[in-house]
Amino acid sequence: MSNTPMAANPLTRAVLEIDEYASGLGWDQPARLFALVDTARLRTQEPSLAAQLGLTDEPETTGLTPIEQDEIPSDKALDDFLGTIAWPDAVVGCALTVERLMLPPSVEAQVPQGLSGAKLAKWVASHPERQEVRMTVAVLRDGKREAALRLREKDSSTEVLTGPDLVPGLAEALATTFED
Repeated sequence: MSNTPMAANPLTRAVLEIDEYASGLGWDQPARLFALVDTARLRTQEPSLAAQLGLTDEPETTGLTPIEQDEIPSDKALDDFLGTIAWPDAVVGCALTVERLMLPPSVEAQVPQGLSGAKLAKWVASHPERQEVRMTVAVLRDGKREAALRLREKDSSTEVLTGPDLVPGLAEALATTFED
């Protein structure tokens, strides 16, 4: 994509591309799910779709193309929804972007005992040190993972943190969508 920084590997580039796309939509957005397909294979097997996605003139021969899926149902828990997904063989990976409230690790000792679910969410939402974060997490069938984190208070492409182990729980949930 046009403003996506060059990254060391195709998975990181795909995560940054999705982060850039989500950033362009603004904050307070629903979670979004993406299939990741091999760009070269897409060009060969689906040339008309590749043309629609603007992939025919790109010189890159390796890479992943994110394809946004239908909207995630808002009345279903994300974990439950992910448990219903089965990907066709052409999908080599998937990614999810979701916004959450986050507290710094220094606050862990302050969490009241016995809070869970809605009560814990309410406590976090009212905490003065909370931060809004957009997480983009991707996994491949072969087990590779990558994530990008963007804080609302530092909403700039130069402030996006990336790494394979930033959101392990969400990466694990996405990886289960490839299990038989």
